[in-house]
Amino acid sequence: MRSNKVFKTLDEQIDILRSKGLTINDEEKTKDILLKENYFFISGYRHLFMKSYNDGKFFKGTTFEELYAIFQFDRQVRNIMFKHILVVENNIKSLISYVMSKKYGFREKDYLNAENFTQNPMKVRQVHDVLDKMKRQIRVNGKQHSATVHYLSNYGYIPLWILVKVLSFGIVSELYSILKEEEQEEVASIYHLDVASLSIYLSILSNYRNLCAHEDILYDHRTQRSIPNTKYHELLNIEKNEEDEYIYGKNDLFSVIIILRQMLTDEEFRNLVYEIGYEIDILDGKINILPLNTLLNKISFPNNWRDILDIH
Repeated sequence: MRSNKVFKTLDEQIDILRSKGLTINDEEKTKDILLKENYFFISGYRHLFMKSYNDGKFFKGTTFEELYAIFQFDRQVRNIMFKHILVVENNIKSLISYVMSKKYGFREKDYLNAENFTQNPMKVRQVHDVLDKMKRQIRVNGKQHSATVHYLSNYGYIPLWILVKVLSFGIVSELYSILKEEEQEEVASIYHLDVASLSIYLSILSNYRNLCAHEDILYDHRTQRSIPNTKYHELLNIEKNEEDEYIYGKNDLFSVIIILRQMLTDEEFRNLVYEIGYEIDILDGKINILPLNTLLNKISFPNNWRDILDIH
């Protein structure tokens, strides 16, 4: 039976880190960081510098500065990923609202009609659940968000292209999954994707978007769903495991890079790669205990990850 976690003072937190073999060069600076950043979140990166989860000991010579550098790196990458995922989120909201409004009208009673969505018997419950969520957002946010207030006050309804502004990416991802096949294909064709792939992409992007928004640990996150194999996996020569599955780019941070390669413009994606590359270079200059390739692989990036820019 595990013992209960109890409050630890800053001195006790430092003692714990030292007992695990971490070098503390500047106690006062370390205390200041632990106080402001939270011991729990910083220690969430410790496994990068340990031989095994069970051992619990840092590689000899690992410093607190290196541990904190990983924490800062993850924060910067999280911010970079967030702003680029938001671009895709806005694009998808615009596309879905355009396709739906063009065919079914712009008043709630028109576009929120269950008959406008898939009639697959297996998805009847999901259709009603998603529509209920959308109607709930109208009730909750309709009189709070400036755009929805404007339309309600002046016109008495909220068109879909306005409603999507107050819908979460998660709901929009679900909304795409219940569209009729012809509407799904129309949206997917903009990205030269098939419907199944786009559905998975939106689900994974929504998951990572929430991680970014809530400052959760990003580098070692894995999603339940995996993206299909792509030409990017093949052309980057990503290694496979014993089950003949690619070890990077399936349900990890690099899978999001592959998704964004297909859903951002070339210029937007180039900026994303340059920004992440810059943070990786900074991290490489701050960490001596691990070689760069080991760090890249631990955050699920293949060594040649930047070559994805050259694949069209």
